Order: sequence, then structure tokens, then C-alpha cells
Amino acid sequence: MTRSYPFGRDRLNPDPQYALLRRSEPVSRVQLPYGPPAWLVTSYELTREVLGDARFSRAAVIGRDSPRESPVDIGQLAESITNMDPPAHTRIRKLVSRAFTPRRVEEMRPRVQEIASGLVDEMMAAGPPADLVESFSFSLPSIVICELLGVPEADRQTFRGWADAAISTTKAPAEEQESFLHLAGYLAGQFAQRRTDPQDDLLTWLVQARDDGDQLSETELLVLGMAVLVAGYETTARQIANMVYTLLMHPARLAELRSRPELVPAAVEELLRFIVFASAINPRIATADVQLGSVLVREGEPVLCSRSSANRDESMFARPDELEFGRDPNPHMAFGYGPHFCLGANLARMELQVSVGTLLSRMPELRMAVPEESLSWQTGIFLRGLAAFPIAW
Repeated sequence: MTRSYPFGRDRLNPDPQYALLRRSEPVSRVQLPYGPPAWLVTSYELTREVLGDARFSRAAVIGRDSPRESPVDIGQLAESITNMDPPAHTRIRKLVSRAFTPRRVEEMRPRVQEIASGLVDEMMAAGPPADLVESFSFSLPSIVICELLGVPEADRQTFRGWADAAISTTKAPAEEQESFLHLAGYLAGQFAQRRTDPQDDLLTWLVQARDDGDQLSETELLVLGMAVLVAGYETTARQIANMVYTLLMHPARLAELRSRPELVPAAVEELLRFIVFASAINPRIATADVQLGSVLVREGEPVLCSRSSANRDESMFARPDELEFGRDPNPHMAFGYGPHFCLGANLARMELQVSVGTLLSRMPELRMAVPEESLSWQTGIFLRGLAAFPIAW
């Protein structure tokens, strides 16, 4: 049986089909709106197996029709780090990961706290209600990633439009291409400026890695800059609002966190596990016949892994559908697994901890300003999240 995919979207809740498949058919056949059929993996064990097995290749997607939600296949850039296998992937990952080590991220925490406090000050000065999406959750990671890269403040709102287009499932091919070219042109200009006027920022560092050490090709430099700019804020921005929404929908857990703020780091990890954030994307291609559970995946067949389903796997997590801040260990796969584990995980964790902690401490009476059923949810993109989130305090 081949199922239509992605499954239904109900706010941040999992579709019941995931639990059914984990129990009865953890490797199942699905058909996305575009591209060939694929195997969908829904269990924790098999998801980890695929993500850690070199026989399932990301580089092999280049030059072939891939299963996808969008009419435009935005994942066809051979120079993108997401489409590389070791050793090429290892070379670029090692270069960029220096900017996101735990030590360097912790050095950024005071500045991120300053940004968060300033945004809350602005909301409180304007008075309730406020849209948390516009006033806080998109602003904070946007400012952080732009400061890290060295993008001028005046350009931040412009690149957000390009980034939104990059994760759209409904944009026309011409619109997608136009957004891509605008962002590429913008970054090319920024790189040219750094060559004549170096700054203390990540863009300068990447240019120097390209020019001095020849560790990046010109195209790799450009694509990497685009990836960091878009991925560095889009997912974190949506998860800030998602986490606040989830806490408000679980008043006992919210009260626990308000009374014990030292639980914020553990709460962030559990919220990352609990929230169903996206459907399975980024297919891998089997480069040999591989036995995956009870299914023989043939060479050349695409495989999709649902990390959100893996994070609700009953065989790995006790009471997986309950939000528990005391869950330890909590080996969720919100940031992936294996060679493609999220480069920015340390930065995202820190931003989420600062955001949740600041909002709860500064706004002890934080609440929704409208009935929950009237909230507007984002459509036409890969990620789940609120289009707007009116709050009061």
C-alpha cells in the first residue's frame, strides 16, 4: 500500500498514522506531491540506522527527480553542505563548526540575553496585545544570525522575505528562482565588501577560508553563506513561538517551569522532542540494496526519515505523548543524527533557552490574547508554526 504524504497537519500534533506505522509498518511506501515514491521510516531505531549509514547518500539526490512537497526542487545544489557525503561534507562541516562550538556559543549568551530583554522591553512599553511572532520570535534569531554573519541591520527584513521563499511549498518556480538569485546576489556583494574591508564576522572568516586557504570553492562559499543565513534563523524563530504556545497549552508544566526556572534547559530539550515541527524532508538514496527492518530497500530508491515520529516512539521514550521536563536521558532527534547533525544546534539551544527563560521571568502573567481556536497557523511552508501569536500579560 502506498500512502499519500505528507500526512495531515493539526497544529503541532502528530498525525495518528505515524503511531500506526511505528507499530505495524515502520518502513512504508509513500507518494509525495512531486517526484517518485519513497520509503518512509517512522521508528526511532530505523531512523537512526538510516541517518548513520553511509549507504544512504545525500549526494546521490543530485541530478535526479526527488520526492518533495514543492514543484521546485530546491535541493539540487551539489555545492550545498546538505547534499554532500564524506569526505567533502566533512571538510566543509569542520570549517564552519568552529563558529558554533559550545564555548563560542556561550560567549554569545550575554549578547543574546541583551537582545531578548530589549525586545521584551519594547513589547511592554507598547502594551498588550503584542504579536509574539513579529515582536519577538522572528526578531531575536534574525538579529543574532545577522550580527554573527555581519549583515547590516537595515537589510535584515529584506533577507527574511528571501528566507521565507526558500522553505515555501507553494511558490511558483519563477518566484523561487527570483528569490534565490536575489539572495545569492546580495551575499556575493557582501563577500566582495569583506575582501576589500575585512570585519570581525563570519562572512569575513568564510571569505578568508576561501581566499587564503582555498578550503572553499567560490560556489561553495556562496551556497554556504546562504545556508547559514536562512537555516540560522528560520527554524529557531518558529520554534520560539511554538514552545510558548505549547507551554500555554500545558498549564501544569508552565507552572512547574515558572516555579523552577532552573528546569529551562531540560524543558527546551523536551519541547524539541515533543513538538511535531515538520514532515520528513531531505531524502537519502540507497547506494546498494539494504535490508531495513523487514523491507529490502533497493539501490537507487529514496528514503525519508520522520524525526518527529521517531521522537514519539514508544520503544524509546516512556509515555512519549506526555510533556515531561524530568525526562533523562532524552536522546531526541530534533537536530538530526549522524554526519548531518545540525551544525547550529548549540546556537539554537542557547537562543531557545534565553527566549523561554526571559519571556517567563519578565511576563509572569503571559497568556494568549485571543481564543486558542482562532489562532492562525502557517500554511504553504515545510515547517509548522503560527502565522501570528497575539499575547497579553
